[in-house]
Amino acid sequence: MQFYRLYAGADGQSHFEELAGTKVAAFFNETKPATSHLFRDDFAPHIVNFHRAPRRRWVVTLAGSVVIGLGDGSNKTFYPGDVFLAEDTTGQGHTATPTNWIRLYVNVD
Repeated sequence: MQFYRLYAGADGQSHFEELAGTKVAAFFNETKPATSHLFRDDFAPHIVNFHRAPRRRWVVTLAGSVVIGLGDGSNKTFYPGDVFLAEDTTGQGHTATPTNWIRLYVNVD
């Protein structure tokens, strides 16, 4: 399982930070508040271009895959079971190239 945070840096670019995915990590085995959730299985054309996260949310890949691209040309591919916390609500944002991507958004703000 990949476990990342996607955030906007002081340079206005989105960056990835790997989060600890062990049982003792801050995100595991503790209930956290969430405001809403959305299961999504459709293609949203705007995501292939640079865009920001509309709100702070966990993104859980349930099926298929998605390549998240950053402004510096780097990218990460997320597969079923992979999770990232999208916090890049400012700056240039990121791109998303999905392949049969089914995901769960859990809004936390």
